[in-house]
Amino acid sequence: MKASDLFIKCLEEEGVERIFGVPGEENADFMISLKKSKKIEFILCRHEQAAAFMADVYGRLTGKAGVCLSTLGPGVTNLMTGLADANMDRSPVVAIIGQGSTNRLHKESHQIMDSINMVHPISKWAQTILSPKNITEVIRKAFKVAETEKPGVTVIEFPEDIAKEIINDEPIKPSLIRRPAADNRAIEEALNLINKNKNPIILAGNGTIRKRASSRLRILV
Repeated sequence: MKASDLFIKCLEEEGVERIFGVPGEENADFMISLKKSKKIEFILCRHEQAAAFMADVYGRLTGKAGVCLSTLGPGVTNLMTGLADANMDRSPVVAIIGQGSTNRLHKESHQIMDSINMVHPISKWAQTILSPKNITEVIRKAFKVAETEKPGVTVIEFPEDIAKEIINDEPIKPSLIRRPAADNRAIEEALNLINKNKNPIILAGNGTIRKRASSRLRILV
């Protein structure tokens, strides 16, 4: 199968339902493969920044990684504000960015930029797929890192020549993510402090939302 077909199969295996984005020429094979998917809906946005924010909100509301897409160069720079916001607010997001052929990455070529180094400061992990043999491992790691505590942004760069190559491979099945739990002694200590005070103040952070514990917090209050 084409490498772009395998990429989409991996996204389906990860349970991706929607991709928000603005495609370009370098995403052409990816989009052709995506069109054949019956499990993933592509939502075309007017601006890449909107796509990143939509993936951010999707990740916050569902707990699953939101996925956004852009082409190379200015497409990536437009994503960055939304990705930075998602990463700082601990929202799981996987960004898929297009790139020119690997045989021209060293040249001063149209819109070719060092996208991976640009997104490193605003992501948990970022990687270029340099061989179709790496697709399954890179995608599995991107989703695992994005959704593991503390959640955040991961970025996959997919060059256009790699997307066209032929590969015989299958997606890696996702494993359950182990969520950290509070130490029992810490819970007992917190309970004692609450019981000793008439008007305790509880500062509940983003972890309450990520753990879907809002209703339990209301009961406690």
